[in-house]
Amino acid sequence: MADPRGFLTHREREDRPSRPVPVRIMDWKEVHEQQDTSVLRRQASRCMDCGIPFCHTGCPLGNLIPEWNDLTRRANFADAIERLHATNNFPEFTGRLCPAPCETACVLGINQQPVTIKQIEVSIVDRAFSNGRVTPREPEWLSGRTVAVVGSGPAGLAVAQQLGRAGHTVVVHERADAVGGLLRYGIPEFKMEKSVVDRRLVQLRGEGIRFVTGVTVGGDGPGDPSLADLRERFDAVVLATGSTVPRLLQVPGAGLDGVHPAMDYLVPANREALGAERGIDAAGRDVVIVGGGDTGADCLGTAHRHGARSVTQLEILPTPPTERPAHQPWPTYPMLYKVTTAHEEGGERSYGVSTVEVLGDEDGRVRALRLADARLVDGRVELVEGTERELPAQLVLLAMGFVGPDGTAAPAQVLPRTPQNTYERDADFATPLEGVFAAGDCGRGQSLIVWAIAEGRACAAAVDRYLTGSTTLPAPIRPTDRPLTV
Repeated sequence: MADPRGFLTHREREDRPSRPVPVRIMDWKEVHEQQDTSVLRRQASRCMDCGIPFCHTGCPLGNLIPEWNDLTRRANFADAIERLHATNNFPEFTGRLCPAPCETACVLGINQQPVTIKQIEVSIVDRAFSNGRVTPREPEWLSGRTVAVVGSGPAGLAVAQQLGRAGHTVVVHERADAVGGLLRYGIPEFKMEKSVVDRRLVQLRGEGIRFVTGVTVGGDGPGDPSLADLRERFDAVVLATGSTVPRLLQVPGAGLDGVHPAMDYLVPANREALGAERGIDAAGRDVVIVGGGDTGADCLGTAHRHGARSVTQLEILPTPPTERPAHQPWPTYPMLYKVTTAHEEGGERSYGVSTVEVLGDEDGRVRALRLADARLVDGRVELVEGTERELPAQLVLLAMGFVGPDGTAAPAQVLPRTPQNTYERDADFATPLEGVFAAGDCGRGQSLIVWAIAEGRACAAAVDRYLTGSTTLPAPIRPTDRPLTV
């Protein structure tokens, strides 16, 4: 490492700066600002260049973190982006959206604050785009083989780019009116502006990837192809449709007007940020978000920008600890109390509570939730007697996760499902249908963006091998791999 005493000289972790809360809740622009180069280099110098870099273990992409940390410390950003792109197609996505399991596996994190890996990553790639260093990499030759990719989220885009660079002709089918999947309309603009997606798409299109939008595979529109159509027209098909079926609230009154899955709220809000009219409106309402994860936090930040009267986020599990518990030792990913930028902006958080009933008014609209305290007993949630109370709510958003891909592109009678409601596939991402593969959340189940990209890269290698008999594409993971958690 360039500075063997860097982690001793610069013990303080300096995170990426954010715009002031009163300013940022008045618009949809990204919360974070660019970090000063001198601070960035100082933070990169804290990397210990460990003999065994456990940050590699925490990252399913196997990012060469110590290498581009050292290059950043030296201000060699041209080589840093090359090392970053060697393992990650889209570091501008992961650098903004990934919860950074690499940082929880950082050796420095054993007794200090870990290296700011995520912000170094996003700073490298943003600088590269600004300096014109992200350009198309066209294949040296064309294979004559064709691949259809269904879905243009991070897994689908990674599959497409890898296979395109291997010389195959790739057509990505997206049912929305623009490319990006949940990157486009699921992730709020204040977390990642859509110009970040658009600038990467310029590169992909320059590499020959073709995108067809407004087309629903398995749909009933005049131009919608079936899965059978794609199998007939293409040499291989990759399903990268994501896990999009929301987990719903199974209590009395859950069907009342004003109770919505989170994506029914976030998607039109994203369109609003891009100039469309407002969809579901939280202005002046008491908003309750059922679910304490990242999607719930996205709803929280969106409700702030809509001018909600109050926002409360509910979580059925107990309050997580603020420090790593003994049963989640380093370098596993600990479940800690997390304060996102949305939480910094306000709102209430209630842990250890369960929704017993959704209460409505005489017009059939939600007016409140009946809650009760909940506790874990032998791994099961039990309600605490005598703790029921009402929480006012005129808008309830369900952010309790997703339970698998919908049946549009590949119904269960066409493509079998696992007990987890994902597409069946083998160790090479191949489904029981000849020439059809599954990558990302539709095969893995709801997971992180970094796993989606890793699955896309690995699936591309399997497809390339299927089409040509061999491959030189990297395959960072297999479908049976699991995150480094307990």
